[in-house]
Amino acid sequence: MKNKPENEKSGQIIQLELYTDGASRGNPGPAGIGIVAVKDSNILYEEKEYLGKHTNNEAEYKAIKKGMELGKRYKAQKITVISDSELVTKQLTGKYEVKAPNLQPLHQEIKQKEKQFKQVNYKHRRRNNKYIQRADELANKALNQRKNKKSY
Repeated sequence: MKNKPENEKSGQIIQLELYTDGASRGNPGPAGIGIVAVKDSNILYEEKEYLGKHTNNEAEYKAIKKGMELGKRYKAQKITVISDSELVTKQLTGKYEVKAPNLQPLHQEIKQKEKQFKQVNYKHRRRNNKYIQRADELANKALNQRKNKKSY
């Protein structure tokens, strides 16, 4: 994996697939996210982050938001965000209304971020997708690393 997008140097504009996952242990509870950026079936970049206390759906939204930030770093014009969360995917495509007050600001933030790209697509994929599985692993690694750190 590369730590820095190689096209940041060249200024190349690309299309990316962003596989995202949010995980929460408890609802709400400790949460983490994982993002896998893929171009032409090659993993370009992976990222994980511990979020603190959030619901699972909040973590899903935050993973997508972080993925979009990553897409911007890659100077992508077109992104496809792929998530195993059917609810969040359908909310972002407008098929479902966002009723939960805690999700409305996150939904609005992502809708604002969409304006940074020429095209944004959302797709729901089941957890048996290898990139979704990797994003899930990363989200859980973020949770485990945080869990293993003790405060004294």
